[in-house]
Amino acid sequence: MTLSFSTVSSLPELAMRPPQAAAPSGHAAAENGGGFAAVLQQFAGDAANAVRQGEAAALAGINGSLPLQTVVERVMAAERTLQTALAVRDKAVSSYLEVSRMQI
Repeated sequence: MTLSFSTVSSLPELAMRPPQAAAPSGHAAAENGGGFAAVLQQFAGDAANAVRQGEAAALAGINGSLPLQTVVERVMAAERTLQTALAVRDKAVSSYLEVSRMQI
């Protein structure tokens, strides 16, 4: 499955959750029928939602319906989320390449 943040609006709508609820432990995910892929999918959905909120805040700021401080806070939160998502993606790709180079 390939995720692209250039088409953020095509990802499913998900509500933001508190950070402690965003990534369940391995045992809890396994009991609920999920796993690592489910955690990554949830993270991608939350990241897309945060970026969408940042974009909406920027548009509201341009229209003058949102205070500047709120706009800056939401846009910076979206930027941090996007940077985190890129770091997770880079680590996942690096891990995949490492496993693919292992001798059987």
